[in-house]
Amino acid sequence: MLLQHLQFELSEGDDGVATLDAMASTRDALHLAAIRTEAQEVLAWAARQFPHSQGPVEEGGVWDRELLEQPEAGGWTTLTLTLSATAAFVDAFRAEFRSAEDAGG
Repeated sequence: MLLQHLQFELSEGDDGVATLDAMASTRDALHLAAIRTEAQEVLAWAARQFPHSQGPVEEGGVWDRELLEQPEAGGWTTLTLTLSATAAFVDAFRAEFRSAEDAGG
């Protein structure tokens, strides 16, 4: 799946927990709706691929999430999606998703 709005950055901790972070900001309501939809598609994929395994990775979960939407000055809205995950989740995520930037667009 090609991600049009979210570009994830991966960081890996010494504790074996990886973090995938994405953030997008807009002042346009239609663009915000598209960003929200894309975030929900990522979360729906995670729930389908790794059912019944959402929870803190440090406590035995395979993946967990934090989705925040923050109004900003000037009419901007910022949506942030953070996924904490195991290496197996990250491998599956990389196989499933690529960003428009990765695709050359």
